Amino acid sequence: MTRRSTTRLLAASAAALTAVTLSACASSDRDDEGGGEGEAASGGTLVFGATGDPAMLDPAFGSDGETFRVSRQIFEGLLGNELGGTDPVPELAEDYEVSEDGLEYTFNLQQDVKFHDGTDFNAEAVCFNFDRWYNFEGLAQSPSASYYYQAVFGGFASTPDTPSIYESCEATDENTAVIRLSQVTSKFPAALALPAFSIQSPTALEEYDADNLSGSEDSLQYSEYAMEHPVGTGPFKFEEWDRGNGEVTIVRNDDYWGEKAKLDEVIFRTISDGNTRRQELQAGSIDGYDFVAPADYETLEQDGAQVLVRDAFNILYLGINGGNVPDSGANPALQDPRVRQALAHAIDRDTIVSSLLPEGAEAAIEFMPPTVDGYADDVTTYEYDPERARQLLTEAGALNTTLRFFYPTDVSRPYLPDPAAMFQVISQNLTDAGFTIEPTALPWNPDYLNAVQAGGADIHLLGWTGDYNDAYNFIGTFFAEDANNQASAEFGAFSAPEIFAALAAADAEPDPAQRTELYQEANRLIMDYLPAVPISHSPPALVVSERVQGLEPSPLTAEVFSTVTLAE
Repeated sequence: MTRRSTTRLLAASAAALTAVTLSACASSDRDDEGGGEGEAASGGTLVFGATGDPAMLDPAFGSDGETFRVSRQIFEGLLGNELGGTDPVPELAEDYEVSEDGLEYTFNLQQDVKFHDGTDFNAEAVCFNFDRWYNFEGLAQSPSASYYYQAVFGGFASTPDTPSIYESCEATDENTAVIRLSQVTSKFPAALALPAFSIQSPTALEEYDADNLSGSEDSLQYSEYAMEHPVGTGPFKFEEWDRGNGEVTIVRNDDYWGEKAKLDEVIFRTISDGNTRRQELQAGSIDGYDFVAPADYETLEQDGAQVLVRDAFNILYLGINGGNVPDSGANPALQDPRVRQALAHAIDRDTIVSSLLPEGAEAAIEFMPPTVDGYADDVTTYEYDPERARQLLTEAGALNTTLRFFYPTDVSRPYLPDPAAMFQVISQNLTDAGFTIEPTALPWNPDYLNAVQAGGADIHLLGWTGDYNDAYNFIGTFFAEDANNQASAEFGAFSAPEIFAALAAADAEPDPAQRTELYQEANRLIMDYLPAVPISHSPPALVVSERVQGLEPSPLTAEVFSTVTLAE
């Protein structure tokens, strides 16, 4: 696929110095009489092969792809994402205005919209949801429950030591919601396109006690609402979750306010093994699946299937537990910048891109894709040079340093389609450069993720697919101070005040052009410090049968199924 241009209209207006109004989608896009093209017919059932069950169906507590895959069909937010792209666009908001100081957002709402349970969507419903998130208590405040709220807004009403940038929401009339922040952030309002900030029915949230979480932070038990009664405004309604058979069924919302879905229903069927998903598609038991192995592209296309390749909006990196804070538990050798530079010079990115990743992948020189504002093309780079790597290790007195290299099993990620093969290549690269590798393979969830977060690995394979089009969503997520000031941080408890200050300044800068320059400088600082090693950006793919029409691949893996029709 050709790389789409990114306009940043919403991101720019989010921090404009003068009030700006963004118009909603053209009224023709919300025509109730939508239909398929050509020979495609309305109706029918689409069966999609999911990699796992959703964690639950309350998107405010979601953080995993399968939860969001289903949630996106049921719920909508004030903003959504452009079809097939990464920029946010109005959804339940017709448009919005920003105050001169960048702290007040006035959202003008779509009218005559109802939730699936008949509750009116209006400004009071919007404020109910914002106030709900802000007033989470108990287990709802744990990072495992409300990760995205905390990543964007910070703390809660009851956490004065961890303040929130959310100040208030006021329904000035039925169709106008005014949201006030306490400080400018580049994350707002673009982050409102995340499923986590979907607007849900206040009636259903209260009736089914949605905020009543039990269990523990490591094993959350969700409410009846989250497991059986999710209610949004979207083109599909929740029908059933057969957890015993790993199937979630959603049906068309015939009262939808916009262009109605063409399909009668969609079934998400959990098939955890990639080879089994492929075989089920070939047998006609499912109509599509995600995370297609690049090696399967040709075979699937020869069988008549459609391999839909997304634009790359991700980063694969070699994580380094190289913290420089006392008692962090990090490997002392990795605290030497020469050893980290040796790791970077040792990795043959070009071979990785050409042999392990799909066509269109590219080697990464920093921790965000080139399409994101703030990308700097003049960062320090580390070309493949095993001799230089060995020289650096010798200078650091670290030749033959043993590194515990962790990699995941039983998983395929958009940025890491074959973890074992990736480990083999990089492990050999590092061995050739003078490192001694001690491998550890662990199941992805929860063993591998927990071990990496706890600092069990010296180096590890991990990556990130962007949630929305903002630099902070990449480099801030990895390297901001609040992400790296504790011993359990993914990159060790490293302290880099210059990087922390640069990211904080960029996030708080209201002028879009100046903010872009600040993020570029932050990228330069990060690549000089080298807290991890960027490897590649990869265009992942999903596949559908030849009878599926109208599914637009999303770089955010945020596909919607309301546009899909099935050919006769």
